[in-house]
Amino acid sequence: MTSIVHAKKSLGQNFLRSGAAIDAIVTASGVKKGDIVLEIGPGEGVLTEKLLVSGAHVIAIEKDDRLIDILSERFNDFVKKGDFTLIHGDILEENIEKIKEKYFRTTDCKLIANIPYYITGQIIRLFVDNNLASSMTLLVQDEVAKRIVKRDGKESLLSLSIASYGTTRYIKKVPSGSFVPAPKVDSAIIHIDRHVKPVFHSRKERDMYFNLIHAGLAHKRKTLIHNVKEDNGTKNILGGGKMWESILGEVGLGVKARGEDVDFDTWQKIMRAIL
Repeated sequence: MTSIVHAKKSLGQNFLRSGAAIDAIVTASGVKKGDIVLEIGPGEGVLTEKLLVSGAHVIAIEKDDRLIDILSERFNDFVKKGDFTLIHGDILEENIEKIKEKYFRTTDCKLIANIPYYITGQIIRLFVDNNLASSMTLLVQDEVAKRIVKRDGKESLLSLSIASYGTTRYIKKVPSGSFVPAPKVDSAIIHIDRHVKPVFHSRKERDMYFNLIHAGLAHKRKTLIHNVKEDNGTKNILGGGKMWESILGEVGLGVKARGEDVDFDTWQKIMRAIL
């Protein structure tokens, strides 16, 4: 299947062509009739079509002005029925709260998207910070997917940020040949379910957690205790090094622990020990 338009490198466009991958995304998302789906970058609409056929109401945000008329025409019948809403814009510049208020109000949406590699982290953080989706089913670079699910047993800022939002499953690898044009690396489908109950009891807890992980993972080669003592945002939280040593001992860590070796639950314990 040839592309309707030439993919723009500047937009990180790689159009998905694998029917098996598309089916896997829809299945992993658990989307059903009546669900509200927010799709980022529908492109030529191959995933969009599957979502609409499933009975979902799809709100799609597309930045490429060349695709607006194409998508509007392709899904004209769904537009008339009120099942498809197309927004011409950049997800990173849109007011997500206003979109929610206008299109799905108090109902949770499911975020489903084949997102450009170069803004993967920004998009995930946007939805983690705003906590607006009940789940996220994403097609991302395979290396990023493995980092998120900690295939190497190491934490990262991305994995720890997502852990505060929900639990992640690695669904399947999607070879580069599944796209037009084919990227240089493989992709993977991940699914993230939001926690049933919020993990933070206050904004203060949330801010402390994120300050700590940013400080603790700032320099991979340095120990956690050295990182937090050097960071301007955390070095004055407690007294000297002995106080930090006491906190780490309280949560079962030694002074040689590195931030990437500390899991989400232990970071929470550090946060609450300080507060």
